[in-house]
Amino acid sequence: MPKRKRFLIFSNYLPHVLNFRGKLLESIAKLGYEIHVVSPALDKYTADYNELIGRGYHIHQIAMQRTGTNPVKDIKTFIHSYQLLNSVKPEYILSYTIKPVVYGTLAAWLARVPYRFVLISGLGYTFQHVEETNKRSILQKFVHALYQQALAKSSKVFFQNNDDLNLLKKLNIVQLSLPTVVVNGSGVDLNDFNVFPLPRNESGAVKPSFLLIARLLKDKGIVEYVEASKQIKREYSDAEFHLVGSIDENPAAIEQAQLDQWIADGDIIYWGQLKDVRPAIAASSVYVLPSYREGTSRSVLEAMSMGRAIITTDAPGCRETVTTGINGYLVPVQAVTELIEAMRQFIEYPNLYEQMGSASRDIAVDRYDVRKVNAHMIAEMGLA
Repeated sequence: MPKRKRFLIFSNYLPHVLNFRGKLLESIAKLGYEIHVVSPALDKYTADYNELIGRGYHIHQIAMQRTGTNPVKDIKTFIHSYQLLNSVKPEYILSYTIKPVVYGTLAAWLARVPYRFVLISGLGYTFQHVEETNKRSILQKFVHALYQQALAKSSKVFFQNNDDLNLLKKLNIVQLSLPTVVVNGSGVDLNDFNVFPLPRNESGAVKPSFLLIARLLKDKGIVEYVEASKQIKREYSDAEFHLVGSIDENPAAIEQAQLDQWIADGDIIYWGQLKDVRPAIAASSVYVLPSYREGTSRSVLEAMSMGRAIITTDAPGCRETVTTGINGYLVPVQAVTELIEAMRQFIEYPNLYEQMGSASRDIAVDRYDVRKVNAHMIAEMGLA
């Protein structure tokens, strides 16, 4: 019996492997590939570890800080990545998020992994404001140089929106000769996230219930969302503002004291971090993501699939999901006044909840079905 080819996915956070790439790995495994997963801090996520092991995957721990720029620790990450890849000897590697992309791809090239794929699922804070100001800090220049070196050693780079691709071309991080592909985000499982009835009050009217699911970072638009909540609730006392997510190890993270104050003041209904976000989406009538930049937000796709109207920003990775007036509204980044006005449209014209929610589901079916997205990626990687 011939030895199975090995496909390795390199991540910086084990729960995201199942949540965002689980269906992709499942499809690749069904094609006969031996699946390997590399991620740090496995002992913190035993449930995810056990589920991946239960699927027959091989899990490897890597020494890596998700955030931070300690050069000694990053060099150790690179060396460990090379040793691991040289031992496993995968035929294919897919890396995503900054450190796996940089150190995983360079180590894979050094270890002579034949096919080295990169997924740019978002550009993060080191690329913020670069387009508008055309200026880069020393840290940004350093990170961008690492990206340039890593992507030059990749076989193909997947992007989740054209804006990210064009920005990296403009910054000369992506060379014109490098094969690139734009895919429709990570996709969404239309069966897992099926249409759910809108929440209604005692009179039978749809509740004005808004929801934001995100890591609690300023660049996700959390502050703007809460400010909109304060103002809307002065006019419409029955309006609800739900928030799902946890404080992240990130320079842009919201302070715990700030979050506690919002909860105490009644500005938000805080759910904490959820393994399953469907109950929170079911409790909402409109999904809101005032993010400054995304790859393509998975939470937006999940809300669309469940038949929810969307308010998001006219920003990369956000604008692709909404056609204003059809399935929701696009507002400028950091524009609280416009965000409030978009929310007010639903409260004053409640027929929009169902009308735009239905349009969201249609768009999800047409463009974001995870089976279509994964089939596209598998074909582009030459796995099938």
